[in-house]
Amino acid sequence: MTATAERISLNERVEAALETIRPHLRVDGGDVELVEVTDDMHVKIRWMGMCQSCSMSDMTLRAGIQEAIRNKIPEIIGVEAVN
Repeated sequence: MTATAERISLNERVEAALETIRPHLRVDGGDVELVEVTDDMHVKIRWMGMCQSCSMSDMTLRAGIQEAIRNKIPEIIGVEAVN
């Protein structure tokens, strides 16, 4: 598999993990967008909708999003929001 194909596959796996958490975010008018998976295996996300200004976003990032991604893709080191 080429490096490009591996990157696409990794992005698809991250998106699939995000899909498991999105219904919970959407209930409160929020969402999350995958920005990138870095070469050092960090996922960068962007909060959308109500999640942008929610005081619970940091907890949701650690306990929800990071947990969902790392459970499905253990090689991911961490997740951070870019906004």
